[in-house]
Amino acid sequence: MKWTVANIPDLHGNWTMITGPTGGLGVHTSLELARRGSNIILAARNLERAREVASQIHATAPGVAVDVVPLDLGELTSVRSATDLIRRDHKRIDVLINNAGVMAPPERRTADGYELQIGTNHIGHFALTARLWPLLQESRSRVVTISSLLHTSVRGIDLGSLDHAGEPRRYRRWRSYGESKLANLLFSQELHHRCTEAGVGVVSVAAHPGFASTNLQTTGPQLEGRTVGSLGLGMMTKVFAQPAHAGAWPILMAATTPMLAGGSYVGPGAMRQTRGAPRLVGMSSAARSREYGQQLWAATEQAIGERFPVG
Repeated sequence: MKWTVANIPDLHGNWTMITGPTGGLGVHTSLELARRGSNIILAARNLERAREVASQIHATAPGVAVDVVPLDLGELTSVRSATDLIRRDHKRIDVLINNAGVMAPPERRTADGYELQIGTNHIGHFALTARLWPLLQESRSRVVTISSLLHTSVRGIDLGSLDHAGEPRRYRRWRSYGESKLANLLFSQELHHRCTEAGVGVVSVAAHPGFASTNLQTTGPQLEGRTVGSLGLGMMTKVFAQPAHAGAWPILMAATTPMLAGGSYVGPGAMRQTRGAPRLVGMSSAARSREYGQQLWAATEQAIGERFPVG
């Protein structure tokens, strides 16, 4: 039987935190969870847009509480400030959705000196999850990390990109994006393994939206001023992509299915995982590598200057 939003259980009393709540996937995910009764923490860089989403949520689900928290995942001081606020104001988080991301921008660095995509998509979310861990562990919560079909476009990750002393290499935007999405899966899988080994009741799963119509496809070209590239990708998205609300389905399934096992990966079930109703899907052999996951975990701890003890 195909999964639909009708399968989402009652979520009254729950708190869901989502990063990147102002883009298409984040908006639709937040609204659907609120319709089922979940209170929402919107962790966003653009506070004006986040407040607009909060207003949409209140209009859709008037009884739901919404908290807007400033968060720039490309700046570790912002991650620390955001998590300090959340831990001060909240006693529990039932679901954390690591959704925010950047795709194929021109070469840039985070405030901490890391390549923008690995810094935002992976390092920022790793630090966020680590600093929220006391709340997540106490709530026996679920961590949903958003990856991409393009994690299969690379065979590994240049761990030197997490080390300022590493040898610089030529920047290739799509390779770097694929590496950041592989890092998302490796993190989700390694978190699952560590929770299982430590007997911790947190469930770590991952999801990807397939080819969905969001602003990510054109953000990179727009940042570089490549109007033609932006228009081309925009046209391709309009013709071939599924709508953003359908791209949110795998995220919603991963976030709300009660018996979903830790380590699961959810994506669209049709046309080579590009569209359709969500189901459990496979991942690359690199994403399943425990050794690689452990290496990435250690390198990321060093990058953020903090340990992430799960047990």
